[in-house]
Amino acid sequence: MFLQPIGQPPLSSSIHGNDTMNGTNMINTSSSSSGSSSSNAMGLPLPPHMSSMPSTPPGSGIMTMLNPPLDLSPPPRPDFGREGRVIKLRANHFGIRVPPIIIQHYDLNIQPDKCPKRVNREIIDTMVNKFQNIFNTQHPAFDGKRNLYTKDPLPFGRERIELEVTLPGPGEGRDRCFKVQIKWVTQVSLVGLQEALQGNGPPVPNESVSALDVIMRHLPSMKYTPVGRSFFSPPDVQYNPLGGGREVWFGFHQSVRPSYFRMSLNIDVSATAFYKSQPVIDFMCEVLDIRDIQEQRRPLNDAQRVKFTKEIKGLKIEITHCGNMKRKYRVCNVTRKPAQYQTFPLQLESGQTVECTVAKYFYEKHRMKLQYPHLPCLQVGQEQKHTYLPLEVCNIVPGQRCIKKLTDMQTSTMIKSQQDSRQATARSAPDREKEINNLEPALMKVLQDTARHLLRISASHCPERF
Repeated sequence: MFLQPIGQPPLSSSIHGNDTMNGTNMINTSSSSSGSSSSNAMGLPLPPHMSSMPSTPPGSGIMTMLNPPLDLSPPPRPDFGREGRVIKLRANHFGIRVPPIIIQHYDLNIQPDKCPKRVNREIIDTMVNKFQNIFNTQHPAFDGKRNLYTKDPLPFGRERIELEVTLPGPGEGRDRCFKVQIKWVTQVSLVGLQEALQGNGPPVPNESVSALDVIMRHLPSMKYTPVGRSFFSPPDVQYNPLGGGREVWFGFHQSVRPSYFRMSLNIDVSATAFYKSQPVIDFMCEVLDIRDIQEQRRPLNDAQRVKFTKEIKGLKIEITHCGNMKRKYRVCNVTRKPAQYQTFPLQLESGQTVECTVAKYFYEKHRMKLQYPHLPCLQVGQEQKHTYLPLEVCNIVPGQRCIKKLTDMQTSTMIKSQQDSRQATARSAPDREKEINNLEPALMKVLQDTARHLLRISASHCPERF
């Protein structure tokens, strides 16, 4: 069976499925002399957007099928629905009144350049507060990577400038120095965006929508834990455990969307799993279903160690044995040997290198006798550097989202809970509306004159058709 290419007029050719030459089917692509540019081979009129297309010249039918021209214009809406009963709906879209201004777009280059977005936001916030002679009273919006937006132009014009920013180290650690290069990119017109939404100009400019999205996400990103397009906060009063060292964090989803004659802010409640901030000893007990750590008087067996390694590998931990210096590391492995037998190469002041156990090192260096020397150590950082930490001096860093697959029991707890409807992620529409309206009002003040109530729209309720 021969199929015509989508979006192209049928070729004025005849297909002879029964014609053969030497036993092989052949297709006749010769042009029909009776064809015209306004009708196809069957004599039917072509669609309006194809009636003006030139006819296919002889011998070029195959090339037309291989390289059909693309028509990327969206089809117009034929009409509004008239069937069914009109009902009123409330959509979780908040109307935004966009001010008719022109904002400035700047490109940033932060060195060192492999910092997470959270650190990048701290750098830019410190920079804005430090260099008041440049930013004055402006509060730029930053996307956490390279894009910065301001209401008014910065005083250095279109030249590239470099600023030095220093962040204090964690606890008593060393300060961290960064260099930030700023370069003007372009102007983003919100006037053109409003004209496009009203149908008086070109299509909706993507750069204007992206700028509004960065502006609306700037404040929540500084206050909450961002995950994709959602923002979450740790449980304050209500504790929602999932087991296995995990817990539920509730938050909200946010995105800026162009809609009918206006921009709207789509907001919805959401929930996801995070790792609980707690001592690593307690985390291990939850993962291995150990009720009391005092019951674990023997080293972990191979099955326990493999299960524990699978859960903690890749997580960030912070140390507790160096006073206020809460240095953070990423776990790369769990040792097979317990702390009292695990050795590492220790370089003495004389330059000699000896093998020393982790338990002995902590006793001689930190005057700390381990309570659980029979438990394994965490290997952190790079594997070739042999950095080992006893479990009892490590805590799980807060704000780490669980990207590993949940168990069936954890998934069931996420969806619904018999104890409290607030813990259930599957909630009715009125409950979701109440949760959305109870979100902090500061989220709705990022742009001027943001609507406080859900948009009311009309829809049609039609009977099901089969």
